[in-house]
Amino acid sequence: MDTRRSILIIDDAPLFRDLESLFLARSGRVITARDATEGLAALRRERPDVAVIDLHMPDMNGDLLCRAIKADAEIAATPVILVTGPDAPEDRALAIRAGADDVLSKPLSRVTLIHAVNRFLRSPVLRGLARVDLETAVRIRLPDEDAWGTARNLSRGGIFIELEHAISPHTEVALEFRLPDATAPLAPTAQVVWHRPSAPGAPMGLGLQFLALDGASAQQIDAFVYENLPTAALTQPPRAGMDAR
Repeated sequence: MDTRRSILIIDDAPLFRDLESLFLARSGRVITARDATEGLAALRRERPDVAVIDLHMPDMNGDLLCRAIKADAEIAATPVILVTGPDAPEDRALAIRAGADDVLSKPLSRVTLIHAVNRFLRSPVLRGLARVDLETAVRIRLPDEDAWGTARNLSRGGIFIELEHAISPHTEVALEFRLPDATAPLAPTAQVVWHRPSAPGAPMGLGLQFLALDGASAQQIDAFVYENLPTAALTQPPRAGMDAR
């Protein structure tokens, strides 16, 4: 009997099922399903440790399947990683609002997929996403005015910003910032997940979770994080001033 931790891949495209299965073969026992109906049955039968689900499927889209999983008491605790297309920024926002525990975009990076899955397999206590220090100006577009802040760290899932302007949790904003040496700015939307009240004379800290984010920008952030993160840091607990995830 195979006693390794199990990973369920749900995707209607054989090529992606096979590719993801190959990438994850060393991480655990891989189970595959061809659509949402088959995947939901496998979830209830196999009780996998994590599910990797394509967002766009013919019988039920991945966001609806994720909502169904999170609403079912028997399988609600299953971590869900939704995989979005490369050219639809709103796909990521759809996945986040459906309750996905992580979101990846195609074309899938082998390293990013393995790290994303292992994050749920290796520890009973979920740690925040890997992140790195980043100091760059951030433009925050609000309904009535723009605010400016300074990014302090960045992950695949969000960004930590210090600024003078107070913004309430749950507020959705448009951001604009540059990664070092980038030729063009990134322009995701994001939601304020938490804020750290400022001491007198000190800036306020905001943790924002990315919502709408196109595939190319997601790939740039992935590359920046993993190029600048020490390997040992992947196994260490998060630092203070963490991002939204």
